[in-house]
Amino acid sequence: MHIELIGVPIDFGAGRRGVDMGPSAIRYAGLKSALEGLGHTVEDRGNVETPIAETCMVSEPNLKYIDCIIPVARRVYGRVASAMQAGHFPLTLGGDHSLSLGSVRGAARHKSLGVIWIDAHADFNTTETTPSGNIHGMPLAALAGLGDARLVTLGDDANPVNVNPATIAIVGVRQLDPGERDLLREAGVAVFGTEQIDRIGLYQALGQAIDVASRGTEGIYLSFDLDSLDPLHAPGVGTPVPGGLTYREAHLACEMVAETGRLVGMDLVEVNPILDERNRTAALAVELAMSALGQRVWMEEPAE
Repeated sequence: MHIELIGVPIDFGAGRRGVDMGPSAIRYAGLKSALEGLGHTVEDRGNVETPIAETCMVSEPNLKYIDCIIPVARRVYGRVASAMQAGHFPLTLGGDHSLSLGSVRGAARHKSLGVIWIDAHADFNTTETTPSGNIHGMPLAALAGLGDARLVTLGDDANPVNVNPATIAIVGVRQLDPGERDLLREAGVAVFGTEQIDRIGLYQALGQAIDVASRGTEGIYLSFDLDSLDPLHAPGVGTPVPGGLTYREAHLACEMVAETGRLVGMDLVEVNPILDERNRTAALAVELAMSALGQRVWMEEPAE
């Protein structure tokens, strides 16, 4: 596989700064050499041009920093679409989750995709439901065609690229806003929260999520927010929430998606080295990328 690494040092979401350094932290943890060790060709395309928050203004309280986020998302869209057109695998490094406005849309430009969104949050707010105005809490709704038109189309109103909500599965969510909950039900998005994972197990939940993302699609895009893990395992994230996935559950999720042979692109987002412990969370992001891209401890099928 030819993998393109695309850094997006965007940090317009949480009040605690630092996720703009996520791409550098993940690279420093040895991502390129680790993936090359699996036999892949890895091309680091550097970072997408991204302004720092101090140079941007909040002109709309319910859409904070939109004037800076949209141009970044459009650049990410272009980079990912080009990678896909070349037959390469885009691996996008963040940065806050607003970058997926561009990455998922770029991957879906010429191919119908299902999306597996592994996250403590659903990121399914709109201007009407958001309690914070942070756009990193809105990208999945926009990808499903809901919310402000600028987020939904990235300015390309004639050729919007959206994802069918019936092919979206959210896994590991444990913090939902009331209006967001209603939107998810209305849109028909499959949600596998931590309570359901506790009841049926991650293996069953992820298997169902894969089925959802495979319904009539040509591939699966995996958007992985490191805050989906419990902070015990991933302390360096933008918006930590207790009670998350375990280390092994996170790896199992990536391994199961890899086994489908349908994975076409991936995000690793919300790594915040300022809040981390000796780059532990970035190192974990590297491990998860390896699991999603082919690493196995033992290749035989488990005994019945």
